[in-house]
Formats: sequence, structure tokens, C-alpha cells
Amino acid sequence: MCMAMSLTAFLPEWVIPIYKTKQYASNMQTMKDFFNLLMGPFVGLLLAAFCTPLYANPEGIAFFEQKVRPVLVQHCYSCHSQGADKLKGNLYLDSKAGWAKGGDSGEPVIVPGMPNQSLLIRYVQHLEPGLEMPPGNAKLPDEVIADLVTWVEMGAPDPREGMKLDVKRSDKTWWSLQPIAQEFEYHSIDGFITAELSKTNLAINPPADPRSLIRRMTYDMIGLPPSMEEVDAFVRAYETQAQQAVESLVDRLLASPHYGEHWGRHWLDVIRFGESNGFERNFLIDDLWPLRDYVIRSLNEDKPFNQFIVEHLAGDVIGKDQPEVEIGSAFLVAGPFDDVGNQDIAAKKNIRAATLDEVITTTSGAFLGLTVNCARCHNHKFDPIPTEDYYRLRAAFEGVKHGRRTIATAEQQKAFSATIPPLNAEKERLSAERSQLDNAITARAQIAYNAQPPTRPKVDPLLTEETFEPVEARYVKLVILASTSSPSNGYSARLTEFEVWTDSSEPQNVALAKSGAKAEGARSMIAEDFPEAYGPQFCIDGQFGEQWFVGAPSELTITLPASQKIRRIVFSNANGRGPNDTAQGAAPCEYEIQVSSDGEVWKTVASGTDREPWTPAHGIERARRTVITPEERQQLAALDQQLSQLQARINNVPALPQVWAGNFSEPTEPTFVHKGGDPLKPGDSVVPASLNVLDQATPTYALPGNAPEGERRLALAKWITRNDNPLTPRVLANRVWQYHFGVGLVDTPSDFGFLGSKPTHPQLLDYLASRLIANDWKIKPLHREILLSKTYLQSTAYRVEAAQQDRESRLLWRFPPRRLSAEELRDTLLMVSGKLQLKEMGGPGFRLYKYSQNNVSTYFPLETHGPDTYRRAVYHQNARASIVDILSDFDLPDIAFAAPKRANTTTPLQALTLLNHSFTFDMARALASRIDHGDAVGNAYALVLQRPPTETERFAALRLIERYGLNAFCRALLNSNELLYLD
Repeated sequence: MCMAMSLTAFLPEWVIPIYKTKQYASNMQTMKDFFNLLMGPFVGLLLAAFCTPLYANPEGIAFFEQKVRPVLVQHCYSCHSQGADKLKGNLYLDSKAGWAKGGDSGEPVIVPGMPNQSLLIRYVQHLEPGLEMPPGNAKLPDEVIADLVTWVEMGAPDPREGMKLDVKRSDKTWWSLQPIAQEFEYHSIDGFITAELSKTNLAINPPADPRSLIRRMTYDMIGLPPSMEEVDAFVRAYETQAQQAVESLVDRLLASPHYGEHWGRHWLDVIRFGESNGFERNFLIDDLWPLRDYVIRSLNEDKPFNQFIVEHLAGDVIGKDQPEVEIGSAFLVAGPFDDVGNQDIAAKKNIRAATLDEVITTTSGAFLGLTVNCARCHNHKFDPIPTEDYYRLRAAFEGVKHGRRTIATAEQQKAFSATIPPLNAEKERLSAERSQLDNAITARAQIAYNAQPPTRPKVDPLLTEETFEPVEARYVKLVILASTSSPSNGYSARLTEFEVWTDSSEPQNVALAKSGAKAEGARSMIAEDFPEAYGPQFCIDGQFGEQWFVGAPSELTITLPASQKIRRIVFSNANGRGPNDTAQGAAPCEYEIQVSSDGEVWKTVASGTDREPWTPAHGIERARRTVITPEERQQLAALDQQLSQLQARINNVPALPQVWAGNFSEPTEPTFVHKGGDPLKPGDSVVPASLNVLDQATPTYALPGNAPEGERRLALAKWITRNDNPLTPRVLANRVWQYHFGVGLVDTPSDFGFLGSKPTHPQLLDYLASRLIANDWKIKPLHREILLSKTYLQSTAYRVEAAQQDRESRLLWRFPPRRLSAEELRDTLLMVSGKLQLKEMGGPGFRLYKYSQNNVSTYFPLETHGPDTYRRAVYHQNARASIVDILSDFDLPDIAFAAPKRANTTTPLQALTLLNHSFTFDMARALASRIDHGDAVGNAYALVLQRPPTETERFAALRLIERYGLNAFCRALLNSNELLYLD
């Protein structure tokens, strides 16, 4: 029933004209939109505050009817009345009992006679920052607020005693928890739709014209435009035999491999598929794409959805050694997770709890349409979901860990096992031979180290100095043999400053960049967003600030501006702070100072060989360099070469595929209810079991507390996909309907609970769910039934009288027009310009951003999109928190959470980007070259809009081309509303 009918059914006759005004309807929608953003008791208090109690005096009742009720009708009833589409905050404001009982808080929202203690008055007076009322509108006029105050002072008289009040949270009698109906009054989609329309004296539109229909249906099913040839052929067939033409079109589209690409993107939204981990580090995950390909492949094959869901939750259990099945369980780890690795016990437990909460939230929302996560800290405030239900789900997922694992066939594993062990055995033999030789050298080095006590102290990271006999040099080199963190090499050491001092009465540091010196050396770290970072140039900038991160070879070469007589060098890595400051990194501690006049021949003038070694291990390693014989050095080199060659052979053996599909381990302790959601406050233990919320509709199960990890997930998956589980088929059928018509029969597709919307056509929803089950959970037959219905085939023609009763066409008196999605728009521009690479299906994705990682990740949108990106947008490597021009502008969701329903915004940035982005320019040029023969204007219209131009359009196009060129005309056509919007 539409809101207009349900409200006017009980409003006083004099109020109905106010209700029907255009201004009121607008205000009502504003109120609805605002309250959709609010949660919790606050909503109940606010809106209860607008409704009032009754005292039986004629003056008070007259005052209420004249001054108060109209305000409540205009500003409250849309969300807080018996006729509200979606009751907010459990609060009714259309009766005295409603405001007296209150909403979620359970407290009255009006205190008769005491306006200062009535929340209504405080909110409308804007005395509570952030809680001003009415929401989304300007403050009520002072005289209206004064009337409300007077009314409360009068004792809040309210004559609405006789109205039915049903203020409650949902219980197990809630509509979505009931078994799916088995008998129906109608046996077709159109029967349910026309019956509901007839209640408001409405009817569906006539059929759409064939061109609009094939464009609508082709985009709907494969996300791409039809060709002009396909349109012409369909129009001819439609004119001859419409029903047969439509059926043939539906069958062709359902058989297209591009169906899975388009509808797979819908499902990836639902399961929050994103290819980075999110949170602070947000690193890319390059091996999650097989899950995307699995989704596309499964939909193309019309895999039964109950099997599909089981594979999501337990594919590794039922599909061991079957990669095409096992990969489905990557669903469990396809969401964001915090990998900071905090070692604090409390932090670790909280991070783990949040990680599993994300899995629970997605599972319950995607498959069951329940917000089970709201029961994490306490019993669900609105739905009959006890806290124990939440932890029963957690018990199923206790063994899930994020990460990658091998997913391969038994044959692949057998072949790998037959090849690798012999090579590893040979590697172990050579390694043992090398270790034996190395140990012998080390034993002699130990003796030599003990026999040669140092004569100088160890290096000082704050300041290490070497003096030597004056020498003429143009080049100075620091060879780093070891660092304080590694006795054997200088890789990853740090150096802040390196100074070269002249031999003169007034010594000068000639190794300064500002004096013309130049520093060269390899870096162990590179920052893409700051190419100069970590470079050797910081060693000669004269400032104790940035450091050189030493690479390999570990050598710093200073080129002086001119040959100088030098006698001292100084180096430091401590940035002027304490030597034990680990933030400074390792310091060079074994080194040689070399000089050269030509950069070719080098002479060692100083070293640290006589200093106390940083550790005994450093001393032994230093001694090794003196005791090793040429023969031993040659033997080691030969063994190293053999080991290197052997490792190359091992590396050439194709590795078993590794996929970001999670790892599973047996839980080591029981699952406890967390009191208040705090993992540090364990309550009673629970076992893996079904949710009690459905125990009156579906048979239950419970596993032992020590049940194997895989068995836990499989039991949950089988329970979710039972034919008699009323939620799963309803939720799935509603999602299919939503993507065909733009909005579901339930417009909160992942929330079928009390805070979600009720279905506009509950019997139709059950009918679709029953049809899904009857077709073995395959959705292609459901598509076909929807696509062939008159409801789907009708036109988008706007009718004023129908819109007055059903502005948003929720009753489907017309087909809802829509704008192309972000992916459809980008794919369309590529396709009409002839650049889309349709044959390249699957595999690693492409990127429309530059990725930089330096502890945290940074994503820079690409200014130009090259040919390597000319694939369907579903194959874009979507990283969380990344901005992608065109896609992000047109509401591509950031999958930090599931996106069961995308935003649909209209912003200036969309027009600016589509008009001025280099991608549009590239596509316009490509389109221009494609049509630059014969009738260019006609060719362009055929490719872009699949129709010929009108005479007026042709005339305007030719004038535009004459003045600005063919590229400008193509660019304008790619920005046309007719391309962007579908009828």
C-alpha cells in the first residue's frame, strides 16, 4: 500500500489537503532522507517529542487540532506513524500512547506541563548541538515553537486516544522469518504487479519501443551497448513477431560470456571484494583476482546459488584439490583487515575480534539479510537476535586467518612433489659441504681474533673519525664491509653525514654539495612518491637530517670539485641524537677509506681493522678475511656457483599457485560470549550452531565445542542454503529484482530486519523465492521470467497522475529509467570508440592508478589511461581508498564495506570529468578516426546511440564539425544524456 493511502486512511478530513500538497510531500521526503541517517534511541526521543498527551478540556483539544497536529503531520508522520513506510526509532507520533511510551529509550518524549524537560522543545529550540529539529530543514518559525511550548505547558492535550498502537521490536513473528509461502493467488509476476496497482487505480505502461527495449535489456544483462546491426535486426524481428524476438534476445544475452562479467560485478559489490587490505597500510593484494574470475565463471555457468554459497563458506572443505571450487572460500578473506601486528595482548584480541566481526557482518548480510553484527555487544535492539547468535557465528569462523595458500590440483601437487625433492636434496648436500668448509675457516678466524687485541675503540655512530698521511685526491670512497646489525655486509646501514677535511692551517670540509661535491651510492630503499628520498646526496648536505639508506654494493663515492690534499674524514649516522636510537638504523662499523686521483686506481688510506669490533661476531668475521686461503676462497666460490645454478633450476620449476584465499587452523580454545563486546571480558562459552533467530522456521543444528574447523563452516553453509531457510532465497530473489529494476522489492537488500524496509509486494517476493528454489537455485531462469514479464517490458513514459500517487514508481506503473553505472559508462566509451578488448577475459587486473608503498600505501590516479587499460572495468584492480577518475566520480563504491546498493549521485565533477578528462579526449579521437569516412555523422550516431540522427541533429552536428572539427563533435556525443541514461 502506498504511503498516501495508508496515511489518509486515518487522518482527519481537514488534514488531507495539507498532506497532499506538493510542499508537504517534499518536506516529507527530506525528513525521510534525514532519518535514514540516524540510529538508536536518539531518533525515538526526537520524534516522540513531536507528539503529545491528551487532557480532556475543549480549549486544549482545540489548540492541539489548530496549532499542533498540523505540525506533527507535516514534519513527523512520514517516519513515525502507522502509515510510515519504515518506522524510525520504534516511535509512533500519531497517538498519545506513542509519545507516552517513547521509542527505543522507553521514556516519554513529552513531560506534560514541563517544556524545559521535554526533549521536543529543546530540539526544536536548537538547544542541543547536532540534534536540531526538524532535521535537514531550517529552524521552525518562532511562533510555531511558541505554540508547541504553550501546548506542553497546557499539559500536552492530545485527543488521539482511540488509535491502535503496536510499538515493539520485531520478534520471531517478523515477516522475513516466516516460511516462504507455497500457494499464491497469481502465477506470474504481472499478476502481483497489476493487482497492487489496481488498488490505487493505476496500470502499467504500454510496451517500450523495440530500440529502447534492446538497449535496456542489453545493458541490464551484459553491461554493454548493442551494436546498430543488433538493434536493426531486433527491430525487424520485433515488428514481425514481438514475443519470439524478445525471447530470442533474452536467450542470447543469458548465453553471453559478458553476462557473468556484468552480474559478477554486482555480486562482488555484495561480498565487499577489494584488492587491498585497507586500514593504515592498505597494501595491494595481487593474487585475489582468481576469486573475481571464479564469480564470473560461476554465474556464466549458472551454478546453483546454494552450491555457490557453500563454496564461499567452505569451498576448501568440499573441493579439496579442485581449484575451481576451493577458490570460492577466498570470500572469507576478501574484505579489509588490520595487519599492523600490534603485540599488546589487549590490542591483539581487539584486532582479532574486529577481523572476525567483518567476516560475520558480511556473511550474515550477504546471505541472510540480517544485521547479526548488531548483537556483538548486547542482544540486538530491534531484531530477535540474541548475543549468543553472534558468537555462534564467530565459532564457525574461529579458525579463519587472512593470508595466502596453495590452491592446486592433485596432479599439479604430485608433479611438483616429484620434481622438487631431488633438487632440494642436492641443494642440502651442497649446502652441508659449504657449511663444513665455512666452519673450518671460522674456527681459525676465532683463534686469530683472540690473538689480536684491538688498539683503538669501536666506531661511534655519533661521530667516527679517521686521520691519515696527507694525500692528494679527487675521489674519496667509503667501502662499508659490515654494519652494526650485520657482521658480513653493509646493506641497509644508514649514513647521515660524510666529511672530507683538507690538510691546511685552516682545514675545510670539501665534501659539500654546496661547494660542488657529488655523492654516489646504491640505495636499499626507494620511495616512488619521493624519488630523491634515502639517497647518498644527504651525506654531503651539511645537515644532520635525512639519511642515505646503504644499498649494494655498499660504497659511497665522493667526487670533489677539484683535486685536494686531504688528511681526515668524518662520518655519522646518528642524526645528532643518541647512538642507541634505533630509529637511526645500523651504522657502518667495518670499513675502508680509499682515495683516487682518476676514479680508476684506488688506494686504501685508512680502515677500521684495528678498532674494537662492534661484537665478537664482527671480530671473527673481520679475522676471516685474513685467514682464508686463496684455495678456500675458490672452493667457496665454486660451491656458491653450484648452489646458484641449482636454485635457478628450482626456481624454474613452476610454483604451485598461491592465492589470497586464507588459511585455516583448528581453534585452540572455546568461543566465549564477550561481555559488552569486550574480548577481555569472556562470558559463557558457545558452540558452533545455527542461529536461534530462525529456530521456528528452519531445523537447527549444534556441533560439539571441539568440532573440526572445516566442519564448522560447512555446517553453517548447509544450514544457510536449506530450501526451508526463508531468508536466503528471499534475499537472493530480491537482489536479482533490484538489479533489474534499480530498487528491490525490499529496498534495504542486506537488511530484512526491523530497521529494514518492508517489501512493497510481499507475495511477489515469496513467489520469486519459490521459483528460485524450484529451479534448483539457478538464477538464469529467474532472469528469464523477469525479462519476459510485461512489467519489465513496459515503457518508461512518465504519467503525472500516476506520479502523484507513486512518485518513485515503487509499484512499477512504469519501468524506472536509470543512468549507466560507472563501469558501464567506461566500457561504453571504450566500445563505441572501437578500443574495448573484449576477448581478454580474466587474469590479473589492470590499474588506473600509480601505486606507491613506503610502510603505508599511496594511490595516485593516472592522468592518462593507456591501451593496457582498455579492458572491461570489472577487471580493474580495485584497491580500497583509491580514487579512480571517471569510475570514482560516477559512484564506484570504495569497498571498505559491502555495497549491496550503490549511491547514485549527480555532481558537477561528473560533468567536468567526462567532458575534460584525457580518457574522453582519447576516446573521442578514436571514435573520430573510426567514423571518418562516408557519412561521419550517421556513422557516429549509429555507433554511439544505435540510431540515425534526426535532420535537426544532423544539421547541428555538421555546423559543429565545420567550426570545431570531428573530434569535438565526437566528444560532445560521448557526453550526451542519451548515452548516459537508459529508457
